[in-house]
Amino acid sequence: MDILSPLIIASLLVALLVVFTVIRAVRIVPQARARNVERLGRYHRTLQPGLNFVIPYIDRVYPAIDLREQVVSFRPQPVITEDNLVVEIDTVLYFQVTDPRAAAYEIASYLRAVEQLTVTTLRNVVGSMDLERALTSRDTINSQLRGVLDEATGKWGIRVNRVEIKAIDPPKTIKDAMEKQMRAERDKRAAILAAEGQRQSQILTAEGDKQSAVLRAEGNRTARILKAEGEAKAIDEVFQAVHRNDPDPKLLAYQYLQTLPQLAQGQGNTFFVIPSEVTAALGSVSRAFAESLPQSPATRPPAAADELTSAQAADDAAQAAEAAAEAVADAADVRDRPQ
Repeated sequence: MDILSPLIIASLLVALLVVFTVIRAVRIVPQARARNVERLGRYHRTLQPGLNFVIPYIDRVYPAIDLREQVVSFRPQPVITEDNLVVEIDTVLYFQVTDPRAAAYEIASYLRAVEQLTVTTLRNVVGSMDLERALTSRDTINSQLRGVLDEATGKWGIRVNRVEIKAIDPPKTIKDAMEKQMRAERDKRAAILAAEGQRQSQILTAEGDKQSAVLRAEGNRTARILKAEGEAKAIDEVFQAVHRNDPDPKLLAYQYLQTLPQLAQGQGNTFFVIPSEVTAALGSVSRAFAESLPQSPATRPPAAADELTSAQAADDAAQAAEAAAEAVADAADVRDRPQ
């Protein structure tokens, strides 16, 4: 029993060594990963995703390298612009390992190398711009950074897909000045818009007043034309009626006497004249109408009526004088009446 115990122990140790050796000979690589293998200290091959076999104790398998696109954010870096202002620029880099062998043997630490290359390239690009251009030219900076990084990292087995600038932070004093400038620009635009609105309002108001005045003048002209046409038509109707009816001279004298009080009703009529020979004036008016108006056969007096007696003429003169006196009294009453 004492003799078998060392043999059993040795067998167990050999079995454990075999199991350990088999385990070391099998390597399972996950998807989108890669592992470099060195044989006797020299690069041998790169293990692909899946089940792989190596020679234990001869082949050395290095840690897996991620082949997926990676995102790394670098800490803000101070950069001096062309106008001698120090700004803090924060960048984000998107890259992918395309050659695991070059990434492992061409550069000691590709992440640190990419960070330092990004900083130096960023300083060269932004250093040729002033602050205002740097703040508004992010796409230009990104494209230039990508071109330089992609060219430099190609031999390292790395492809730079995208470079983004997260933030550009100028000094606090510059921020305050920019805020004041922005506020002044906004106030200027607001004042310009207000002036434009007021100008447009005045233009529209003037156009409206112009159209209103034109329409009002056209309305007044049309009203006056219609009024004149109406008065002309009324005068024509009266004239035609007078001609048709062949008025008596006494009637015309009576109408003239009725018009005298109306002549004295005006505010500026403080003095008016009544002829001394009212009957003569009335006779002249009646003769003028009688001569100008043709007499119809129906109203023409007979031959016997033309020879009036002196008594009838005296009565007519007395009636005319009485009517004239009444007209003068009425006119005097209208003149003395308080306004």
